[in-house]
Amino acid sequence: MKHQAPAGTVDELDQRIIAALQLNGRAPWSAVARWVDTSETTAQRRYRSLCERGLLRVVGTMELDRTREGSSMLVRVQAKPGQGLAVADRLTASPDVRFVAVVTGAADLIVDFVARDNAEMMRMLFTDLPAAELITSTEAVPVIRAFTSASMWDTGLLPAEAAADLRPSSLASSCDRADWDVTPQALTSLEHELITAFKEDGRTPVSALARQLGHTESSVARAMERLIARGVLQFRTLVDPSLLGFDAEFMVWLSIEPDRLDAAGRQLARHPGTKFLGAATGRFNLVGHLVLPRRTDLFRYTSDVIGRLPGLIASDVTLHLVTMKYSWHRMVRPA
Repeated sequence: MKHQAPAGTVDELDQRIIAALQLNGRAPWSAVARWVDTSETTAQRRYRSLCERGLLRVVGTMELDRTREGSSMLVRVQAKPGQGLAVADRLTASPDVRFVAVVTGAADLIVDFVARDNAEMMRMLFTDLPAAELITSTEAVPVIRAFTSASMWDTGLLPAEAAADLRPSSLASSCDRADWDVTPQALTSLEHELITAFKEDGRTPVSALARQLGHTESSVARAMERLIARGVLQFRTLVDPSLLGFDAEFMVWLSIEPDRLDAAGRQLARHPGTKFLGAATGRFNLVGHLVLPRRTDLFRYTSDVIGRLPGLIASDVTLHLVTMKYSWHRMVRPA
């Protein structure tokens, strides 16, 4: 996919630094500097500037399907006329919500609720649903397995060799996982504390974490290595896709013949614009979060990508107007 840099907000060096951190949010500055062709000092200074301007954030995330910590429910929300942004604000403020996007199409909002169990999900969706009085309908789509996640996305702004060099060896495609049927391990108290700390800043040094949590550096380092090796802890770089030249952000909602679901998921997961793709239950059994350089690219995408998926029965596209919350953090739109 060819794409051009957006004007004004960031330059090409900023983009390349972001691209390197997208491949590995905790990549050493020496490696980042080598791949973006600058000094370590400049790379760090640019990173701090992007963070201070609210345009970039590196966070640690917990992969739910590798733990006993809960599950994700994507909810398509219809709001009363003129109330979509008010509903979005209330949902974004909810600690139960991981992701919120205001969209066009057959829904007004896409919301990702995370709950520990069915009772908690019932509370979120039925008892304590924020702005319920402004909502006309909801459709819940439980995600049951990931084909690929945002941690695996490659912006394409760096050569393919950069991914091989920067990415942790433990970060493998969800399509090829062999442990889906293995019972997840419970997290220790230190592992919980680490994940909570990384949720705010994924680049916090081990020495600082040890002081913050009251543990030795060696115990913190070992716990972090265990979490990464098991795929529980992954690092994501939160940035508006438009800063990287992707002006079309959207979700696809697909109905696939059950016996072709795995083949269709693997095929779509390989598309360079796919940031997240998961199998689900209900009317849509394959759901994806994607980006393209331009909205006009959606025409070819729907015919040449969606249209050629094996077993396709029906499709829906919801185009993002704004992503308000991502990976638990409120997003800042570039000026």
